[in-house]
Amino acid sequence: MNGDTAKHRAVLVTGCSSGIGHCAAHVLAKQGYRIIASARNPRDVKRLNHEGLDCIRLDLDDSESIAAAVEAVRERTGGRLYGLFNNAGFGQPGAVEDLSRDALRAQFETNVFGTLELTNRVLPWMREAGEGRIIQNSSVLGFVSLAYRGAYNASKYALEGLYDTLRLELAGTGIHAILIEPGPITSRFRENAWAAFRRNIDVEHSAHRDAYLATEKRLRKAGPAAPFTLPPEAVVDRVLTALRHPRPRPRYYVTFPTWLFGGLKRVLTTRVMDRILLGVSKGEQKP
Repeated sequence: MNGDTAKHRAVLVTGCSSGIGHCAAHVLAKQGYRIIASARNPRDVKRLNHEGLDCIRLDLDDSESIAAAVEAVRERTGGRLYGLFNNAGFGQPGAVEDLSRDALRAQFETNVFGTLELTNRVLPWMREAGEGRIIQNSSVLGFVSLAYRGAYNASKYALEGLYDTLRLELAGTGIHAILIEPGPITSRFRENAWAAFRRNIDVEHSAHRDAYLATEKRLRKAGPAAPFTLPPEAVVDRVLTALRHPRPRPRYYVTFPTWLFGGLKRVLTTRVMDRILLGVSKGEQKP
Protein backbone atom coordinates (compact mmCIF):
# COMPACT_ATOMS: atom_id res chain seq x y z
CA MET A 1 0.00 0.00 0.00
CA ASN A 2 1.52 3.34 -1.00
CA GLY A 3 1.15 6.65 0.82
CA ASP A 4 -1.57 7.90 -1.54
CA THR A 5 -3.71 4.84 -0.82
CA ALA A 6 -3.11 5.11 2.92
CA LYS A 7 -4.59 8.62 2.96
CA HIS A 8 -7.99 7.12 2.24
CA ARG A 9 -7.71 4.53 5.04
CA ALA A 10 -9.21 5.41 8.42
CA VAL A 11 -7.70 3.67 11.45
CA LEU A 12 -8.91 3.84 15.06
CA VAL A 13 -6.15 3.42 17.65
CA THR A 14 -7.09 2.89 21.32
CA GLY A 15 -5.00 3.64 24.39
CA CYS A 16 -3.07 6.56 22.92
CA SER A 17 -2.18 8.47 26.08
CA SER A 18 1.34 7.01 26.11
CA GLY A 19 3.57 4.16 25.00
CA ILE A 20 2.61 1.97 22.07
CA GLY A 21 -0.71 3.69 21.32
CA HIS A 22 0.80 7.17 21.38
CA CYS A 23 3.61 6.09 19.08
CA ALA A 24 1.25 4.21 16.75
CA ALA A 25 -1.11 7.15 16.33
CA HIS A 26 1.68 9.56 15.40
CA VAL A 27 3.61 7.15 13.15
CA LEU A 28 0.51 5.98 11.27
CA ALA A 29 -0.62 9.58 10.79
CA LYS A 30 2.80 10.45 9.32
CA GLN A 31 2.43 7.46 6.98
CA GLY A 32 -0.74 9.00 5.58
CA TYR A 33 -3.48 7.13 7.44
CA ARG A 34 -6.57 8.98 8.65
CA ILE A 35 -6.05 8.39 12.37
CA ILE A 36 -8.67 8.63 15.07
CA ALA A 37 -6.88 8.28 18.40
CA SER A 38 -8.58 7.57 21.71
CA ALA A 39 -7.82 7.92 25.40
CA ARG A 40 -9.80 7.40 28.59
CA ASN A 41 -8.76 10.51 30.53
CA PRO A 42 -10.21 13.81 29.22
CA ARG A 43 -6.93 15.56 30.01
CA ASP A 44 -5.09 13.13 27.74
CA VAL A 45 -7.69 13.67 25.01
CA LYS A 46 -7.09 17.41 25.19
CA ARG A 47 -3.30 16.96 25.16
CA LEU A 48 -3.38 14.61 22.17
CA ASN A 49 -5.59 17.02 20.22
CA HIS A 50 -3.04 19.75 20.94
CA GLU A 51 -0.38 17.43 19.52
CA GLY A 52 -2.24 17.45 16.22
CA LEU A 53 -4.07 14.16 16.55
CA ASP A 54 -7.81 13.75 16.15
CA CYS A 55 -8.51 12.25 19.56
CA ILE A 56 -11.80 11.14 21.11
CA ARG A 57 -12.62 9.92 24.60
CA LEU A 58 -13.10 6.17 25.02
CA ASP A 59 -13.45 4.24 28.27
CA LEU A 60 -13.56 0.51 27.54
CA ASP A 61 -15.14 -0.15 30.95
CA ASP A 62 -18.25 1.83 29.96
CA SER A 63 -20.63 0.69 27.20
CA GLU A 64 -22.09 4.18 26.87
CA SER A 65 -18.60 5.58 26.31
CA ILE A 66 -17.93 2.93 23.68
CA ALA A 67 -21.20 3.75 21.90
CA ALA A 68 -20.42 7.48 21.96
CA ALA A 69 -16.90 6.90 20.65
CA VAL A 70 -18.17 4.70 17.82
CA GLU A 71 -20.67 7.38 16.86
CA ALA A 72 -17.86 9.97 16.86
CA VAL A 73 -15.83 7.70 14.56
CA ARG A 74 -18.88 7.31 12.29
CA GLU A 75 -19.24 11.09 12.04
CA ARG A 76 -15.57 11.45 11.10
CA THR A 77 -15.38 8.58 8.63
CA GLY A 78 -18.90 8.07 7.30
CA GLY A 79 -18.83 4.61 8.80
CA ARG A 80 -15.83 3.51 6.74
CA LEU A 81 -13.08 2.22 9.00
CA TYR A 82 -10.26 0.24 7.44
CA GLY A 83 -8.29 -0.53 10.60
CA LEU A 84 -8.82 -0.96 14.32
CA PHE A 85 -5.75 -1.26 16.53
CA ASN A 86 -6.96 -2.51 19.90
CA ASN A 87 -4.11 -1.37 22.11
CA ALA A 88 -5.76 -0.11 25.31
CA GLY A 89 -5.37 -2.29 28.39
CA PHE A 90 -3.52 -2.74 31.66
CA GLY A 91 -1.95 -5.45 33.81
CA GLN A 92 -3.15 -6.48 37.28
CA PRO A 93 -0.27 -8.09 39.19
CA GLY A 94 -0.85 -10.50 42.07
CA ALA A 95 -0.95 -14.19 42.94
CA VAL A 96 -4.06 -15.99 41.70
CA GLU A 97 -5.13 -16.82 45.26
CA ASP A 98 -5.05 -13.12 46.15
CA LEU A 99 -7.22 -11.94 43.25
CA SER A 100 -10.69 -10.88 44.28
CA ARG A 101 -13.62 -11.32 41.96
CA ASP A 102 -13.75 -7.54 41.54
CA ALA A 103 -10.05 -7.30 40.65
CA LEU A 104 -10.32 -10.06 38.06
CA ARG A 105 -13.53 -8.58 36.67
CA ALA A 106 -11.86 -5.18 36.28
CA GLN A 107 -9.01 -6.80 34.34
CA PHE A 108 -11.44 -8.49 31.96
CA GLU A 109 -13.75 -5.48 31.65
CA THR A 110 -10.96 -3.45 30.06
CA ASN A 111 -8.76 -6.00 28.33
CA VAL A 112 -11.45 -8.37 27.04
CA PHE A 113 -15.08 -7.28 27.33
CA GLY A 114 -14.64 -3.64 26.33
CA THR A 115 -12.20 -4.52 23.57
CA LEU A 116 -14.60 -7.10 22.11
CA GLU A 117 -17.58 -4.76 22.38
CA LEU A 118 -15.72 -2.07 20.44
CA THR A 119 -14.61 -4.60 17.84
CA ASN A 120 -18.13 -5.92 17.35
CA ARG A 121 -19.53 -2.42 16.89
CA VAL A 122 -17.24 -1.58 13.96
CA LEU A 123 -17.17 -5.00 12.29
CA PRO A 124 -20.41 -4.33 10.31
CA TRP A 125 -18.73 -1.34 8.67
CA MET A 126 -15.87 -3.53 7.50
CA ARG A 127 -18.27 -6.22 6.29
CA GLU A 128 -20.12 -3.64 4.22
CA ALA A 129 -16.84 -2.40 2.73
CA GLY A 130 -15.60 -5.94 2.11
CA GLU A 131 -12.25 -5.24 3.74
CA GLY A 132 -10.63 -4.35 7.06
CA ARG A 133 -7.90 -5.06 9.57
CA ILE A 134 -8.66 -5.76 13.22
CA ILE A 135 -5.32 -5.73 15.00
CA GLN A 136 -5.07 -6.79 18.63
CA ASN A 137 -2.08 -5.89 20.78
CA SER A 138 -1.66 -9.10 22.75
CA SER A 139 1.45 -10.26 24.64
CA VAL A 140 3.98 -13.03 25.05
CA LEU A 141 1.86 -13.66 28.16
CA GLY A 142 -0.98 -14.58 25.85
CA PHE A 143 0.60 -17.96 25.22
CA VAL A 144 2.99 -18.54 28.16
CA SER A 145 2.38 -17.69 31.82
CA LEU A 146 4.52 -16.14 34.53
CA ALA A 147 3.85 -16.27 38.25
CA TYR A 148 2.03 -13.28 39.80
CA ARG A 149 0.60 -12.31 36.41
CA GLY A 150 -2.51 -14.53 36.54
CA ALA A 151 -5.13 -11.86 35.82
CA TYR A 152 -3.17 -10.40 32.92
CA ASN A 153 -2.21 -13.85 31.61
CA ALA A 154 -5.88 -14.90 31.66
CA SER A 155 -7.08 -11.76 29.87
CA LYS A 156 -4.52 -12.16 27.08
CA TYR A 157 -5.18 -15.90 26.75
CA ALA A 158 -8.87 -15.02 26.40
CA LEU A 159 -8.14 -12.46 23.68
CA GLU A 160 -6.01 -14.96 21.79
CA GLY A 161 -8.86 -17.48 21.89
CA LEU A 162 -11.36 -14.90 20.67
CA TYR A 163 -9.09 -13.76 17.85
CA ASP A 164 -8.29 -17.30 16.75
CA THR A 165 -12.04 -17.88 16.51
CA LEU A 166 -12.75 -14.53 14.86
CA ARG A 167 -10.13 -15.23 12.23
CA LEU A 168 -11.98 -18.40 11.24
CA GLU A 169 -15.36 -16.69 11.23
CA LEU A 170 -14.07 -13.87 8.99
CA ALA A 171 -12.52 -16.18 6.41
CA GLY A 172 -13.40 -15.02 2.89
CA THR A 173 -14.75 -11.61 3.97
CA GLY A 174 -11.65 -9.55 3.21
CA ILE A 175 -11.37 -8.72 6.92
CA HIS A 176 -8.28 -9.96 8.76
CA ALA A 177 -8.01 -10.52 12.52
CA ILE A 178 -4.36 -10.16 13.53
CA LEU A 179 -2.49 -10.59 16.81
CA ILE A 180 0.61 -8.56 17.66
CA GLU A 181 2.59 -10.33 20.39
CA PRO A 182 5.19 -8.10 22.03
CA GLY A 183 7.42 -8.93 24.94
CA PRO A 184 9.01 -6.15 27.00
CA ILE A 185 8.35 -2.73 25.47
CA THR A 186 9.18 0.70 26.86
CA SER A 187 5.89 2.19 28.14
CA ARG A 188 3.95 3.24 31.23
CA PHE A 189 2.78 -0.35 31.68
CA ARG A 190 4.71 -0.82 34.94
CA GLU A 191 3.41 2.46 36.33
CA ASN A 192 -0.17 1.44 35.67
CA ALA A 193 0.46 -2.09 37.00
CA TRP A 194 1.89 -0.62 40.20
CA ALA A 195 -1.28 1.41 40.70
CA ALA A 196 -3.45 -1.68 40.18
CA PHE A 197 -1.27 -3.70 42.53
CA ARG A 198 -1.60 -1.17 45.35
CA ARG A 199 -5.32 -0.85 44.75
CA ASN A 200 -6.23 -4.54 44.85
CA ILE A 201 -3.56 -6.63 46.59
CA ASP A 202 -3.30 -6.96 50.39
CA VAL A 203 0.44 -7.51 50.71
CA GLU A 204 0.71 -7.76 54.49
CA HIS A 205 -1.84 -10.56 54.84
CA SER A 206 -0.71 -12.66 51.89
CA ALA A 207 1.25 -15.92 51.88
CA HIS A 208 3.20 -14.29 49.03
CA ARG A 209 4.31 -11.27 51.04
CA ASP A 210 8.05 -11.76 50.47
CA ALA A 211 7.57 -12.16 46.72
CA TYR A 212 5.37 -9.08 46.66
CA LEU A 213 8.04 -6.94 48.28
CA ALA A 214 10.34 -7.87 45.40
CA THR A 215 7.51 -7.19 42.94
CA GLU A 216 7.13 -3.71 44.40
CA LYS A 217 10.82 -3.01 43.78
CA ARG A 218 10.51 -4.20 40.19
CA LEU A 219 7.41 -2.14 39.45
CA ARG A 220 8.89 0.99 41.00
CA LYS A 221 12.35 0.65 39.44
CA ALA A 222 13.36 3.22 36.86
CA GLY A 223 14.62 2.15 33.45
CA PRO A 224 13.86 -1.00 31.42
CA ALA A 225 12.06 -3.65 33.45
CA ALA A 226 13.53 -6.62 31.60
CA PRO A 227 16.32 -7.59 29.22
CA PHE A 228 15.65 -7.22 25.49
CA THR A 229 13.23 -4.32 26.05
CA LEU A 230 12.46 -2.53 22.78
CA PRO A 231 10.93 0.88 22.07
CA PRO A 232 7.26 1.10 21.00
CA GLU A 233 8.32 1.68 17.39
CA ALA A 234 9.11 -2.05 17.22
CA VAL A 235 5.43 -2.83 17.74
CA VAL A 236 4.29 -0.12 15.34
CA ASP A 237 6.45 -1.62 12.60
CA ARG A 238 4.39 -4.82 12.89
CA VAL A 239 1.15 -2.83 12.90
CA LEU A 240 2.18 -1.14 9.66
CA THR A 241 2.93 -4.53 8.10
CA ALA A 242 -0.44 -5.85 9.25
CA LEU A 243 -2.19 -2.87 7.64
CA ARG A 244 -0.24 -2.95 4.38
CA HIS A 245 0.34 -6.60 3.52
CA PRO A 246 -2.28 -8.13 1.20
CA ARG A 247 -2.14 -11.36 3.24
CA PRO A 248 -1.10 -10.44 6.78
CA ARG A 249 0.02 -13.14 9.18
CA PRO A 250 -2.32 -14.27 11.95
CA ARG A 251 0.44 -13.43 14.49
CA TYR A 252 3.42 -11.10 14.59
CA TYR A 253 6.09 -11.64 17.24
CA VAL A 254 8.06 -8.54 18.26
CA THR A 255 10.81 -9.05 20.86
CA PHE A 256 13.41 -11.77 21.38
CA PRO A 257 11.61 -13.24 24.44
CA THR A 258 8.46 -13.70 22.35
CA TRP A 259 10.33 -15.54 19.62
CA LEU A 260 12.20 -17.60 22.22
CA PHE A 261 9.17 -18.70 24.25
CA GLY A 262 7.09 -19.24 21.12
CA GLY A 263 9.72 -21.66 19.85
CA LEU A 264 10.27 -23.38 23.19
CA LYS A 265 6.56 -23.97 23.71
CA ARG A 266 6.35 -25.82 20.42
CA VAL A 267 9.13 -28.28 21.26
CA LEU A 268 9.27 -28.69 25.05
CA THR A 269 6.99 -30.57 27.43
CA THR A 270 4.80 -28.70 29.88
CA ARG A 271 6.99 -29.79 32.81
CA VAL A 272 10.15 -28.47 31.19
CA MET A 273 8.43 -25.21 30.21
CA ASP A 274 7.19 -24.84 33.79
CA ARG A 275 10.76 -25.09 35.10
CA ILE A 276 11.94 -22.43 32.66
CA LEU A 277 9.05 -20.08 33.38
CA LEU A 278 9.41 -20.60 37.13
CA GLY A 279 13.06 -19.64 36.80
CA VAL A 280 12.08 -16.46 34.96
CA SER A 281 9.44 -15.67 37.58
CA LYS A 282 11.92 -16.20 40.44
CA GLY A 283 14.46 -14.05 38.63
CA GLU A 284 11.95 -11.20 38.71
CA GLN A 285 11.76 -11.49 42.49
CA LYS A 286 15.51 -10.97 43.02
CA PRO A 287 16.38 -7.65 44.66
